[in-house]
Amino acid sequence: MIFDAIRELIADRVECDPEDVTMESTFKDLGIDSLDTVELLMDLEDKIDMEIELDQEVKTVGDLVKFIESKQQ
Repeated sequence: MIFDAIRELIADRVECDPEDVTMESTFKDLGIDSLDTVELLMDLEDKIDMEIELDQEVKTVGDLVKFIESKQQ
């Protein structure tokens, strides 16, 4: 569920096919810079109704999914 939400937001932001966004995709390869990341996280917070305090570096979509899932428990 978290992955699907992230995938959808990224695909909308960079105008790509959601199928092109995988757990292994890096934000750099997707063309997402640090400002985009902040905006993406704000959109994600609204979408999953959860505050996200990113306190570690995430390089891939999978890193972000794992980080959020760890905070949900």
